[in-house]
Amino acid sequence: MKKMLSTILVAGFVVLSTATFTFAEYSATGAGNFPFFHLGALIVGGLIIISLKHKYQKLYMSEAVGSFALYTVLIALFTSPVVELIKGMVG
Repeated sequence: MKKMLSTILVAGFVVLSTATFTFAEYSATGAGNFPFFHLGALIVGGLIIISLKHKYQKLYMSEAVGSFALYTVLIALFTSPVVELIKGMVG
């Protein structure tokens, strides 16, 4: 029961993080330039982390949530609004 509860909590965090990413990107870029590839990579990464959490009991919930949070930040860094912001700051 504890294993299933922690897997459900990680899945909930993955869904909420993905929804937040989607809302932020849609607000920043609009429907025409939405990064569907980045969204797909985020969904696949979330599914992999959830399956690893479900398969390996010794993986702590905080480790799974932390790794997905870092993965979400990494995916967000390579979207066009963030790249344009960094270009503007540098040059």
